Amino acid sequence: MLFLSVFIGLLPSFLLVGLGGVVRKRLSENAWQGLDRLNFEILFPALLFVAAASRPIEPAKVVIMAPAVWTVLLAGLALGWAARRAGPARFLDFAGAWQVSWRFNTALGLVAVSLLSRGGAGEMAVAVGMGVPVANLFAVTALSRGGTLGLGQTLAKIALNPFLLASLAGVTFGLMGWALPRAVMAPIEMLARAAIPIALLSIGATMNWGALARLNRFSGAICAIKLLGLPAVALGLGLAFQLDPAIAATLVVFAALPTASAAHVLASAFGADRQLVATLIAQTTLISALTLPLWISIAEAVFNAP
Repeated sequence: MLFLSVFIGLLPSFLLVGLGGVVRKRLSENAWQGLDRLNFEILFPALLFVAAASRPIEPAKVVIMAPAVWTVLLAGLALGWAARRAGPARFLDFAGAWQVSWRFNTALGLVAVSLLSRGGAGEMAVAVGMGVPVANLFAVTALSRGGTLGLGQTLAKIALNPFLLASLAGVTFGLMGWALPRAVMAPIEMLARAAIPIALLSIGATMNWGALARLNRFSGAICAIKLLGLPAVALGLGLAFQLDPAIAATLVVFAALPTASAAHVLASAFGADRQLVATLIAQTTLISALTLPLWISIAEAVFNAP
């Protein structure tokens, strides 16, 4: 029962999400927002850097993974646009929800990819490094159509994204075979180890646990695109181009991830309907408890079979 073993492997992560929901009132909303900011600015960048820089990366792997990741994101953009008629009337509110169809939760990604027999944190760090700038470019461009952000501010937000900077730095170190002195690398690794549990707790604390009851035509379409459509696209790419099993399996897991928990922050910054985005984040996260183990099992069976 591959599905069951994968589900059990992911269960500790989902239990941490549940624990976050239980203890949410132990901290103020400002405190949870502060933890999110800490994760965004420091802890997750450290994790992404360590994941990519701690092992050699073949240049060919980046050359292969980059267009594959971008194709998956572009598919999310196109399929999400197809749901426009069922979405909110105001374009800005739709744009806030539209980003859910291609953005990805890096925290769960780095947990999920550890369950693969081939492929792992290094491949996922490359996927994140290649995906962050394009995902942000799509999201900020869409939201700026209904907001007041100029071209220069849009480009600055993309270029200064901590996930992007850390991922690209880690990929550069991995490609070049560089290594930081142990005295410098050790505290970065300590920060990296704290990233995932804090992120999972925060997801649970800020999530709307009644969101599944609010599934409608539009939100159902967005969830189906993100959790079923994109991993199917990734699976097709892996088979069609006969990608290396480690890359192909990681690509499927990357595509199957629920949306980024920070998407509602970006939507709020532009004045979009934050509640709609928060509901979609909760829906994709809750439903992924079933769909993510399924796609990991499929990736293992198709690409990593003995």
